[in-house]
Amino acid sequence: MKVCIIQPAYSTDFSKIDDYFQDELRLLSQCDESMDLIVMPEMCDIPCLAKTRELADIAVSKYNEAILNAAKETAKRCNAMLFICARSEEETGARNTTYAINRQGEIVGKYFKQHLTPGEVTKMRLDSDYTFEWSVPTIVEMEGLRFAFLTCYDFYFYEAFANIARQKPDIIIGCSHQRSDTHLALQIMSQNLAYNTNAYVVRSSVSMDESSDIGGASMIVAPTGEVLANLYSKVGLATVELDPHKKYYKPAGFGNPPSAHYEYIEEGRRPWKYRPAGSAIVKPEEIMPYPRTCAHRGFNKHKVLPENSLPAFGAAVAMGAEEIEFDLWFTKDGEIVSIHDSTLERVSNGTGKVYDYTLAELKEFDFGVIKGEPFERFAGMKIPTFEDILKKFACHCIMNIHLKTGGEKPEYLGKVVDLIKKYDCEKYVYFMTGDDDLLERLQREYPEIPRCCGGGKARWEIVERAIKYGCKKVQLFKPCFNQEMVDKAHAHGILCNVFWSDDPKEAQEFLDMGIDVILTNDYNVISQVVAKKEKYITY
Repeated sequence: MKVCIIQPAYSTDFSKIDDYFQDELRLLSQCDESMDLIVMPEMCDIPCLAKTRELADIAVSKYNEAILNAAKETAKRCNAMLFICARSEEETGARNTTYAINRQGEIVGKYFKQHLTPGEVTKMRLDSDYTFEWSVPTIVEMEGLRFAFLTCYDFYFYEAFANIARQKPDIIIGCSHQRSDTHLALQIMSQNLAYNTNAYVVRSSVSMDESSDIGGASMIVAPTGEVLANLYSKVGLATVELDPHKKYYKPAGFGNPPSAHYEYIEEGRRPWKYRPAGSAIVKPEEIMPYPRTCAHRGFNKHKVLPENSLPAFGAAVAMGAEEIEFDLWFTKDGEIVSIHDSTLERVSNGTGKVYDYTLAELKEFDFGVIKGEPFERFAGMKIPTFEDILKKFACHCIMNIHLKTGGEKPEYLGKVVDLIKKYDCEKYVYFMTGDDDLLERLQREYPEIPRCCGGGKARWEIVERAIKYGCKKVQLFKPCFNQEMVDKAHAHGILCNVFWSDDPKEAQEFLDMGIDVILTNDYNVISQVVAKKEKYITY
C-alpha cells in the first residue's frame, strides 16, 4: 500500500490563520488516487497558535466542519483511508479527536487523545474525565488492518506502548505537533514506538519553519525501527510503499525461537516495579472535583471497623470515598504509625503514650479493641504504619494526613515526605495540622505538599492563619466557624473542610454554606448527600 504523510506550515501568529488553513486545503488537494492511506497532523481546525480558549473556539467554529468535509471529500476522491485530528463535541464536552475516514468518505472511528497537556485541561477546558478512567487502547479496523493511535503528548508516555502492543496493531497513526522537540528526538521516539509495538508508525506533524530544527519531522517508521521517510521541517507531502502486514521477529533471547520484541519482554515483565497505574487510580488532589466526602479515620461508624485501620480505609475506598483521613504519630524509634490519640488505652490493650514505645513494642499490642471492648473478628489486629497505608492505597484516593506532634525529632518529618515520594503519592496527599510551628516548617521545608490549617489553639482565627502559612485548605471545627469565615476563605482561594458530620441534615446545611469537604465517620450516609450536589473544579 502507498502511505502519504502531510506536513503543513504552522505559525504562532493567530492573525495568519486564514492563510494557513488554505495551505492545509491546498496540501489535501495534492493527494491523488495512487494513495491508500493519508495522515494529517493534530488540530487541523486550529492551524495557528491559539493562546486562549476564546481564540481556539473562533478557529474551531470557522474551520472544523470545513476541514472535516475536505478530508471526507479527499478520501472519496483518492479512494484512500484518511486520518485527521480536530475537535469533536461529545456529550461531556469538547475533545481532541483523531477521525478515521474510510475510502467512501465515512467516519468509521474516533480516537480521543489520552494524555492531555495541562493547558488543554486548565486553559482550553477540554473534557478530560475519560482520561481518568480505565480503558483498552483504541483500535480501529479497516480493510483487515488494525490501526492504533497516539496524539502528540501521548508519544511521551512510553509505559503505554506495551499495552498498545498487546492489541497487535499493524499501523500506529500519530497526528501530532510536538513543536519543541528536535528532529532527532522525534525520530528516536517514533523508532522506539515502532520497535516496541511491531507496527508501522505513520506520524504527521507541522513545520515550524523550513529552516527550523525543532517540530515537524513527519515520518514513517517500519517495525524494525528503519525510518522510511522523514520530512524534517519541509512543508509538503511524502509517500512510501509498504506492506502493512510485514512484521519484525527476532530471537526471544539468545538461542530461542523468533518473537516480536514486546512478546520477548512480556515474559519478564514486573509491573509492581513501575509507577502506580491501573483501573484503581483516581484523579489527583489538584483536579479531584468538589464537594467531597472524606472518610474520617476510614469507615468506622457504629463500630463497623476499627478506626485508623487498613480494613476501615479499604472499606471507605471500596465504597468510593474521594478522601480518607488518618492521623500519624512517630514512635520512640522514629517509625510512623496511624492512631488518633496520643495514648493507647482507647484503641488497644496497651497503656501510655504511643511515642514512648518502639514500633516493635507497639506491635505486641492488640488494636482490635475499642474502649477495652474487642471488635468481633478483629482480635489481634496490629497498628498500621504509614507505609502500610501507602502500599495499599497510594493514588487510590486523596489522603488527608493529620500530623500529630509529641516526642518526635526534627528529622522525622522528612521521613513522612520521603515515603510519600517513594510511593509516588505527592499529587494525592495534603498535610493537616493545627500546630502553627509545624505549618511554618512545612511551608518552608516542603512547600510542594499542600497544607491544610487546623483549628489548633486559635480556631476562630483559622482563616487568617491559613493565609499566613500559604495553606490551600482550612479544616473548620464545629461549632467554631460561621458563614463569614467560609466566605473569607473562598475569597482568598482557600477551600473549606469541616470536621465533622454524620447527620444528613447537618451535612446538607454545611454544603449550603459552601463547605467543600465534609469529614464523616459514616461514609455511606453522608456520601449520598454530597453526591446530590453539583461537582465543581477549583483550578
